Amino acid sequence: MMKRAARLFLLVLVFASAIAHAELPQDVVTALQQAQIPQDNVAVFVQRVDANIPLLIHQVSKPFNPASVMKLLTTYAGLSILGPAYRWRTEVYTDGELVNGVLKGNLILKGYGDPALMAEDYWRLLNSLRQLGIKDIQGNLVIDNTWFAPINDNAGAFDGELYRSYNAIPSAMLVNLKSTSFKFQISYQHDISAVSITSEPDLPEIKVTNRMQIIPGDCGDWRNKVGYKIKPVAVNDKLNEFSLEFNGTYPESCGEKYIELSLVDDAAYAFYLFHKLWLQLGGTIQGTLQRTISPIPATKFTEQTSEPMADIVRRINKYSNNLMARQLLLTIGAEKIATPANEVGGTKAITDWLASKRMSFPELVIDNGAGLSRNARISAQHLGTLLLDAYASPVMPEFMSSLPILSLDGTMARRMKDSPLSGRAHLKTGSLNGVSTIAGYVLDNKGRRWAMVFMINHPLAANSKVAQDALINWVYQQP
Repeated sequence: MMKRAARLFLLVLVFASAIAHAELPQDVVTALQQAQIPQDNVAVFVQRVDANIPLLIHQVSKPFNPASVMKLLTTYAGLSILGPAYRWRTEVYTDGELVNGVLKGNLILKGYGDPALMAEDYWRLLNSLRQLGIKDIQGNLVIDNTWFAPINDNAGAFDGELYRSYNAIPSAMLVNLKSTSFKFQISYQHDISAVSITSEPDLPEIKVTNRMQIIPGDCGDWRNKVGYKIKPVAVNDKLNEFSLEFNGTYPESCGEKYIELSLVDDAAYAFYLFHKLWLQLGGTIQGTLQRTISPIPATKFTEQTSEPMADIVRRINKYSNNLMARQLLLTIGAEKIATPANEVGGTKAITDWLASKRMSFPELVIDNGAGLSRNARISAQHLGTLLLDAYASPVMPEFMSSLPILSLDGTMARRMKDSPLSGRAHLKTGSLNGVSTIAGYVLDNKGRRWAMVFMINHPLAANSKVAQDALINWVYQQP
């Protein structure tokens, strides 16, 4: 009888505790009121990683658009399903023969979705071919990206920014994120100032016209003052050159600024950069680009592997890289479901993995895995559950180290500077028009670690930073 009464008393305490902590902290409430964001548009979950029940819950079962916080699910799944040591590969084949440095046939590049095959890695791959004795390629460069299914998304459908790098479409043969970085700065010559624009990589096929004008004043929203026009110029039925005109104004106080654009498709970009690097390495190629829709019987020359998964997820989460996250989702699908991979397969692989851990998230909509989506959904309860599970998992060190550190690096480098909380939180942010989210781990002033989720879906969500910081501080100050 005594034991039963004790159990009932404990249940009452637990229930009362949950009710008592359903209200948001006053500092958070005040900040939300000042931002004109109703509490009905907010979800909050806070729980110590070594506790059995949450300290604070608010609308935790309601599905919210998580924006880039969805990357927490994608990267934790990638680390768990494929492993921290997983490496992507890029293979090189030929359907011809090599005779005295002359490749009599096509050179074939087969990609397996490497999210981080950057220009320097590409150079290293091509240099290894030169070391094998290849100098003159008489055939074409064949791009085999058949490991992923074709994606029919319009790159600009999300926000109308067709050429912005964050909207780039995934590819099994992705090189340098298909991105060209344009650097803007003020140059001086004979006491005359002008806006200088340089590109990296500097591809000859992209012809830049500079019509920028310098203006006085603060840098502010400089990016909105820069316009650009892109016009393809047909070379043949397989390749285009591009005329890119920058116009607008550039405040003289801006110093160096960058705009990253994805101007050409995956295969064309791989060919343009190949051609540039191959010539620099002393090679020649007589053919042009050939895209293939099915694997070609060929002889393997070599392969190159990527950095391990543990390093890739840091790049995804620290800097919220959308394209890398999408590549990861497709890779999970390719390895665990079927090839050619698609987002449906990647989603199934992750939901199967969740089920194997006895976790069911009925409201979950992963979409592209990056959070760059109006359709993605997850509840604060399930995102919090995921964080708690990750903390207790074998991949916890790799996962946590991938998150931006408050006021020190990544997307959190400028947040809560000169605060006692500096360096004491690993948090991922997410933002879209009408969406602002933050989730991760906070180490309080007594050395206890907490999982925290704060999600806002409201037209004024961009004004919620003060409220988010107030919640982080509240967690830090727990008695």
